[in-house]
Amino acid sequence: MFGWEFPPHISGGLGTACFGLTKGLMKHDVEVLFVVPKAYGDENQEAVRLINASDISIDFKDSKYEEYWRRITYMEIGSNLIPYVGPEEFKRMIEASEMEALSGEDAILSKNFEFSGKYGADLMDEVKRYALVASAVAATNDFDVIHAHDWLTYSAGIAAKSVSGKPLVVHMHATEFDRSGENVNQNVYDIERHGMEVADRVMAVSNLTRNIVIEKYGINPDKVFTVYNAVEPSDKPNLQYPRSVREKVVTFLGRVTFQKGPDYFVEAARKVLDKDSNVRFVMAGSGDMLNKIIKRIAELKMGERFHFAGFLKGDDVDRMFGLSDVFVMPSVSEPFGIVPLEAMRSNVPVVISKQSGVAEILVHALKVDFWDVDALADSIYGLLHYEGLSKMFKQYGKVEVDNLKWENAAIKVKEVYESVL
Repeated sequence: MFGWEFPPHISGGLGTACFGLTKGLMKHDVEVLFVVPKAYGDENQEAVRLINASDISIDFKDSKYEEYWRRITYMEIGSNLIPYVGPEEFKRMIEASEMEALSGEDAILSKNFEFSGKYGADLMDEVKRYALVASAVAATNDFDVIHAHDWLTYSAGIAAKSVSGKPLVVHMHATEFDRSGENVNQNVYDIERHGMEVADRVMAVSNLTRNIVIEKYGINPDKVFTVYNAVEPSDKPNLQYPRSVREKVVTFLGRVTFQKGPDYFVEAARKVLDKDSNVRFVMAGSGDMLNKIIKRIAELKMGERFHFAGFLKGDDVDRMFGLSDVFVMPSVSEPFGIVPLEAMRSNVPVVISKQSGVAEILVHALKVDFWDVDALADSIYGLLHYEGLSKMFKQYGKVEVDNLKWENAAIKVKEVYESVL
């Protein structure tokens, strides 16, 4: 299995999903070798054997590595390809990298290469080296199936398949259409399509994503399977966190980017405050739209009722949910969306957009079109003011989410593996 991150070192939902899935697979007797660019030593390896790509030295004088390198072809990337980084931030990072005059191919082919494992300016150098390391891993380990998570590892998956001849399964957690809307970068699109064309099976995290894969990438429907994400059951007691404010709290937790719809959250907040000023709104996350959002909040004169928590993970996420009365995910395009499940697990009622994969499976959630700010505001107001409604969604939502287990998702993943063996 090739991934770019693994808890506790994560930048979003991808690493969380990888961790949950590997734990689920372990319960069904699937042994996983999980390759990451950079391991820190404190990762939870109860369900995987972690392989640190930074530990693998490559002697390019060895003819086999030269052969691997010849098999790996790449395109130059010049777009907002980095997940969790928007176009403006990407441009700034690329300009910085040009000023630093990165050594490029010489560094990639050096005997020892230290991966940062992050989504930085030299990301494409790391992706190339990672694919080369994948060739070495595939040549020196015994396995049955290759599983590559998201675009960053598709090249690695293809390289491993080329070396070993073993079947490749690629996981589509988010498409370029989700990240960029209709302003799709052709290079990015081509990389994603090539990975899915070479793969023996494609797993999509929702029917929404499956339809995009089939209709917009032209992938054969017979090899595209929907496997919904799940959520880890909470092993923590429902702690009562002391509140320093008397008002109700409404939370947005996610990347502050176009895809996540933070601007619709802000406009709905203004409408709610017009009806009830005793509400506080929290935006937890970071992203390229943050400055724009701050400016808009100033224009709407909501500064006293709007708070920014920055990027949260681990216990801080649990604490944020513990202080929240309503969670909102107004995503413009969300392949799945694990965060609402985490909120419901913490007894927080949720409002989600109909344009999310998780809306396909959740019953006890209020669902609105992301663009319908009035409906979004009505839903938030209703959950804040009608106790019976809020109580029902808390009670039944918790039960519903507790039944969405990774071990059940893992059964479907294992069936996909078996279909190619």
